Amino acid sequence: MASISNNEIKRLKALQQKKFRDEMGLFVVEGEKMVEEAERSGFTVENVYYRDEIGHDIMGRISSLSSPSPVLAVVRKPSDVYVRESSDFQKIMSDNGLYLGLDSIRDPGNLGTILRIADWFGVDAVFATRDTVDVFNPKVVQATMGAIFRVRMHYMDLPELARHMLSSGGKVYGTFLDGRNMYHRELDPGLDSPVMVVIGNESEGISDRMEELVSDRLYIPPYPADSPGSESLNAAIATALTVAEFRRRTL
Repeated sequence: MASISNNEIKRLKALQQKKFRDEMGLFVVEGEKMVEEAERSGFTVENVYYRDEIGHDIMGRISSLSSPSPVLAVVRKPSDVYVRESSDFQKIMSDNGLYLGLDSIRDPGNLGTILRIADWFGVDAVFATRDTVDVFNPKVVQATMGAIFRVRMHYMDLPELARHMLSSGGKVYGTFLDGRNMYHRELDPGLDSPVMVVIGNESEGISDRMEELVSDRLYIPPYPADSPGSESLNAAIATALTVAEFRRRTL
């Protein structure tokens, strides 16, 4: 059975915290499918640990899951996840395309599901405010079901990016309870210019800073339209419905 030092165990456990993930530039993926996805991707896999080699107890100590998986990998984070200068905006977006803007999404499950949605519908990239939950959080990573390796994700000053997009001839859409029925609106799917769909915080919605920059306020109507049940939709569900409608317009 392969040995693993106490220092290595401490290092791996530390990666469950954002502070140490940022310091080391690493994150952890668990599960056979996820590790296979990591190895097939362009990400750098630093090390792989197998439960059969290090033992069930050791895997339990380094795993963030309630039931340790058969395999765990340490992966290097991409270098362009955090965009700090507006001069770099042109590097992460094209002259056209459909993008998602996440305004303070805090729930790990929501973010992971949103990345799966972005992967399914071929969203060109996901942009997020700096206070959005860390995409390398173990709960987010697991919830992406491998989409983290296929969808480009960047953290930055989202309002500043929206201004840049608008000045480039693009559009910024947002979902609001007082918006206009998106099924009755003309939607630009991003074939000729950059388009960003902004999804707001789970409880507060889109922030005032972002709201000022939204060029078209969209509403997802309930059924029947005059008899809404729940107050609002879950952020990930709202993302799926909205992006699906934008993609439908290209069919």
